[in-house]
Amino acid sequence: MGWLAVGDRYEIALVEGKVAARAVTGRAAGRPLKTLPKGLREHPEVDRLRRLAEWLDRHAAACVAQVDGWMVSSLPVPTALLARVWPDEAWQNALRDVVVVGADPDDAGFLRDATAAGELRVVNLDGETVRLSAPTVTLPHPVLLPDLEDVREFAAELGVVQRVEQIHRATWTRPADLAADATEVRDFAGGGYPSRFRLAARATGLGYRVSGGYATCTVSDAGRRLEAAVWIGEPYWDGDSTTGALTWQDEEGRAVPLGEVGPVAWSEGMRMAAALYAGRRIEEGGGA
Repeated sequence: MGWLAVGDRYEIALVEGKVAARAVTGRAAGRPLKTLPKGLREHPEVDRLRRLAEWLDRHAAACVAQVDGWMVSSLPVPTALLARVWPDEAWQNALRDVVVVGADPDDAGFLRDATAAGELRVVNLDGETVRLSAPTVTLPHPVLLPDLEDVREFAAELGVVQRVEQIHRATWTRPADLAADATEVRDFAGGGYPSRFRLAARATGLGYRVSGGYATCTVSDAGRRLEAAVWIGEPYWDGDSTTGALTWQDEEGRAVPLGEVGPVAWSEGMRMAAALYAGRRIEEGGGA
């Protein structure tokens, strides 16, 4: 973004997401100032740039959230759509280096570019830059990626930094020895908080929805929509609260047996439960 004249003495611009000013006259002409001059702080143009910066921050966060949603659902995304949004810097930052998979499961690689013609350029797991021109691609959840540890090692060699947590996302695999009629997991139950409000605040701060007495996340797994839920206490309870069991429900509200929970829904539910448990109150002293 270029510099905008504000009066006869200063110019302003957005620099790294913040409003900056520089003098246009005198010995400091052309050099950004460390702070905004007092006379500019309430200027309408400065206020306009501040509001633009806030909008850009919200837009960037929305792009990351959308890409994360595509990845968690593993639903096909049109390559033409990715090509269309790629010129937008916020979209590009959210999408760059996300692992995408084409029509062939072996057509996997880190997304590096998208052309106006609808082709995607990716660095595949052999280190070669190739083009994907399939009508759609998926952004697979890491639990679905074979040889995930190898992918992580290769990403480290490439210096990959993902804005969307994908390859370094914590994952859990469903145990094979579950009871046939089991419907809940208690691995992360019993995490104590000083209040239900604090527990609910942690859930919302992590991006989860709080509904009634539960923290929830919804996942589309192999076309089936499931909601993972962790009990966090009665909504108006003002005393100590603890994390409860993790369960899954289908769209009709039916409790889903653990053996029917798909790999992505299992991993995301366990990830939520583990994150809530991690914020628990830790007792100190010999009786801890």
